[in-house]
Amino acid sequence: MSQLRPSADPAARLRRGEAFRDLHTGPGPFVVPNPWDAGTARILASFGFAALATTGAGLAHALGRPDGAGRVSRAELLANAAAIVDATGLPVTADLESGFGERPEDVAETIRLAAEAGLAGGSVEDATGREEDPLRPLDEAVERVAAAVEAAKGLGFPFTVTARAENFFLGRPDLDDTIRRLRAYEAAGADVLYAPALPDAEAVRAVCAAVSRPVNVLMTGTLKLSVAELGALGVRRISTGSALSRAALGALTRAAREITESGTFDFGADALPYAEANALMAAPPAAVPAAPAPHAPSAADRESDPAP
Repeated sequence: MSQLRPSADPAARLRRGEAFRDLHTGPGPFVVPNPWDAGTARILASFGFAALATTGAGLAHALGRPDGAGRVSRAELLANAAAIVDATGLPVTADLESGFGERPEDVAETIRLAAEAGLAGGSVEDATGREEDPLRPLDEAVERVAAAVEAAKGLGFPFTVTARAENFFLGRPDLDDTIRRLRAYEAAGADVLYAPALPDAEAVRAVCAAVSRPVNVLMTGTLKLSVAELGALGVRRISTGSALSRAALGALTRAAREITESGTFDFGADALPYAEANALMAAPPAAVPAAPAPHAPSAADRESDPAP
């Protein structure tokens, strides 16, 4: 057996890439939850999820920084992703922001570095990060997706490229333009298509019907649909974005409020027992089978607003 870390082992990388690719062609949709560090990744892995995804917002908040302000570097993001891979051995796809650079060549380099970090996939969004001009022109965005796809093809293992249309997430609820962008990204070779913050079932259905590649949907406080309901609409992959990390922050702030306002410690009744937490962190990384069956837990996270 290889003594390399999961993120550095080429054979394990190949197995994870194949396993993650195959999840998108299974008989039903699968949930890819979003841990924000190695410990939360181990906890999620213990529930039997077949793959994980990183969360840009969850990582930024864990580092004590706001999300969406370009405050997390590519190196920090990829180090966090590698730690999640090493903690679980599962296929992991990463939120790669807009690709970390203004040139298509920069996006391609980010894909190559993501593969070196042990990732099985990554998403590239069409946001600019500029408040006055938040969305990239379509031709520019397509060029960047094409660069990501071309870089992925040269890796020697399946690396799933997800292309994101950010219209709704950036407060520009234009479904026609969202579909136009997703179709263009599909034509550019993206493996998975993703429009975070779709508002309702009809929008989800329209997106899924408009493209032939698998669609990822972000569950939010407003889009309260089950795994089965999303599957019936045509969804192949479901992510939780930053909702799990913000649920944890919510528990922490409620506990702190209880202490400071009431002087009591009742929150401890809901804490994970020490021995159980220790056991979860001691568990060995999961072995990744060649072709795992999609996992669709019935209790998918549905909290809060859409922050991937």
